[in-house]
Amino acid sequence: MTRRFATVLSTSSAAEPMTVLDGNWRRPPPPAARGGGTEKWLLIALAVMIFLLSLAPLGRLVWTALAPQGQLDLSRLDRLLAQPRVVQATFNTLWLALGSTALALLLGTLAAVLVQLSDMRHKPAWVFVFILPLMIPPQVSALAWLQAWSPGSPLLNLIGISPAGSGRHPLYSAGGIILLLGLHNAPLVFLTVRAALRRIPADLLEAARAGGAGPWRLVFTIILPLARSALYAGGALSFVAAAGNFGIQAMLGIPARMPTLITLIYQRLNGSGPQALPDMAVLSLLMALITLSGLMIAGWLGQRLDVRVGGGKGAGQSLMPLGRWRLLSESLAWLLMLATLLLPLSALLVSSLTRGYGQPLNWHSLTIDNYLQALLHHQAIRQAFITSLGLSAGTALVLMVMALLLGYFLTWRRRPWMRFMQFSTELAYALPGIVIGIAAMLFFLPPLPWTTISLYGSVWVILAAYLANYLALVLRPALSGYAQLEPSLDEAARVCGAGFMARLRDIIGPLAAPAVAAGAIMVFLSAFNEIQISILLVSARVQTIGPMIIFLEEGGAPTLSAAVGCLMVLAVLLMMLLLSAARKRLPAGVLPWQP
Repeated sequence: MTRRFATVLSTSSAAEPMTVLDGNWRRPPPPAARGGGTEKWLLIALAVMIFLLSLAPLGRLVWTALAPQGQLDLSRLDRLLAQPRVVQATFNTLWLALGSTALALLLGTLAAVLVQLSDMRHKPAWVFVFILPLMIPPQVSALAWLQAWSPGSPLLNLIGISPAGSGRHPLYSAGGIILLLGLHNAPLVFLTVRAALRRIPADLLEAARAGGAGPWRLVFTIILPLARSALYAGGALSFVAAAGNFGIQAMLGIPARMPTLITLIYQRLNGSGPQALPDMAVLSLLMALITLSGLMIAGWLGQRLDVRVGGGKGAGQSLMPLGRWRLLSESLAWLLMLATLLLPLSALLVSSLTRGYGQPLNWHSLTIDNYLQALLHHQAIRQAFITSLGLSAGTALVLMVMALLLGYFLTWRRRPWMRFMQFSTELAYALPGIVIGIAAMLFFLPPLPWTTISLYGSVWVILAAYLANYLALVLRPALSGYAQLEPSLDEAARVCGAGFMARLRDIIGPLAAPAVAAGAIMVFLSAFNEIQISILLVSARVQTIGPMIIFLEEGGAPTLSAAVGCLMVLAVLLMMLLLSAARKRLPAGVLPWQP
């Protein structure tokens, strides 16, 4: 505790403690003057911001969907939802999400068991590479796969195994969409299941091994049943992420003429403009219903059986030694990374370095003009990069302040009604980004109250949608950081008469800053590459870099889009390495790729 907050007790037991403030002995101010008013007004301001950013737009979305003319019209809902294309899009959304979830559960669970329980070598490096696809924008991953396995792939031509034929690309199919969605979401399952495996008592597994249980029996009779809740939770996360993944569904589903709800909303809004918003609000609610139902079903399944076990030391990382199979297992694990990550990204890099798509890479076709064009000469791309950087930085800074304050109130000044504030942030994060985008369009399309100014089509609408969507992402590590702090430090300073702003500056802020900063950097990463929200909110005046990949690919500039994709991957990789270098200053569990 600093000298400013040093205290001594008065000789009288009934007397109030004396305080050293600025070198003088003084009695602390009455409770009303110790920052209580400041805390109250800050809490009110946070509640108003959350209401305007999350609850009010979502409420407007529901009202527009159910009563576009001011009156409830159920017959209109029946006609819209019964349209054959809507029915087909709903079926495709469910089928693709369920299929990709099954693949993600298989890959993510195998990876979690291998990393957490086996004696595999070089685990941190493998986990970092396995998590990387989750951080790469899905539209970039889809573009990399398309360019890697097309007949004109420069990389496959370079090594002499280019696929023959000039028919439709094999990834333009339900199987291709499921494959890419499953690979993209497998890290979500991995993170959830690995956390559950860490909590399984080691003595339980050692007793099973001593009783003669082999590795497979150990996995299927003890480990997976005890991790059942985590499997349901990971499956739910994968299902929600797959249903709302615009990048992969648009890049593969639109050319394959396989509509989903998210691509149907995008195409109809592009074709009809704001006039289609009432109908698209209905489809957005349908998407929200599908994703929230998936979360609730997974939660119900996870609570049906009590699989809790007693305390004890968590499972170690060598309970299932691979023995003579270790070299083969490690080779297969790294081969999977080569096939699913390095090969597509290498193809993307090779494409970005050629003068024309499909040309073989040699000294005559090698060029960096695509990168120069993207960074220096193409005004739309350059402006999109600048806008995305500004939006990402602004979102991270604003949410860092909000999470610092919200984390304090939710952890150390918790009230029953404040749970609703936290629920509001989690709801906005759980919903697909395109739902948040349509809600923001509806809320900000009319002029602001008492003015003729409309924010629609401006950068401020995107910023507001980002703030609503990503608040939970920075709040979670903030709450984790506060949970590891000792609240008596804040209480001691409060008793000494320090106001809230002084405590925030000298005690709360410095202690909680690492966790909040880590969350803010994760927000910066997510917002910089975001596409689901911005694909609906960009305009001729305001462009972000996320949708630029799709615009360039649709415009017939594959090598330029490859260069932009490589630059986005490079930005993600540098940010992840920066966070990894600072991991010792961050609370445990903040970074998803931490061991």
